[in-house]
Amino acid sequence: MIEIRKTDDGSNTLFVPELNEHYHSSHGAVQESMHVFIDVGFNFISGNNTHINILEVGFGTGLNALLTLLHSTNKTIFYHGIEAYPVSKEITGQLDYPGFLKDENAINLFEKMHQVKWNEDSTTTENFTLRKEKAKIEEVMLETDKYNLVYFDAFAPDVQPELWAGEIFRKLFNAMKPGGVLVTYSSKGLVKQNLRAAGFEVKRLCGPPGKRHIVRAAKSG
Repeated sequence: MIEIRKTDDGSNTLFVPELNEHYHSSHGAVQESMHVFIDVGFNFISGNNTHINILEVGFGTGLNALLTLLHSTNKTIFYHGIEAYPVSKEITGQLDYPGFLKDENAINLFEKMHQVKWNEDSTTTENFTLRKEKAKIEEVMLETDKYNLVYFDAFAPDVQPELWAGEIFRKLFNAMKPGGVLVTYSSKGLVKQNLRAAGFEVKRLCGPPGKRHIVRAAKSG
């Protein structure tokens, strides 16, 4: 049975005993998401882009989507989250990310994200459209040249190696716009090798506390 666990920065994550795997870093769930996906990913790509299409592989608890929404002032966002095994609203409600962030506005936004129907485009705010798709990334048909940014947040390569395979990264490469980037917390040699084989230019960057390196991979424009 899935468990709620507190991480070192005080925020909560989920733990799956049968996989011996956390949804986020045990050193800090919000801390990791902010560093890997917002600072290295969203803030890097946003620049002069006023319209940003984001694909998340592994929607999970919705933390990355919430943080993106809270940091997307003056941007129009289409956020496509793919999740094969959705987390129940009862569990996500106990994670209390809005409380940890001390953002009253986030309470309603986080609830709304988890109330919207799967496999439909939903307007979370005037400038933020969310599509949660219940599916495996291997089975999803993605549009070509659509996404500016990919959050690759699947379970670790040792746990789900099939999701880190070359064919998955080639699929994502084709779905991204030229100049787009993919960010992920894993910097394993095989991950970087598969990204490069798919056509990405791979850059290793400093990771959040408890993790030495992360990766940002670009599709040259």
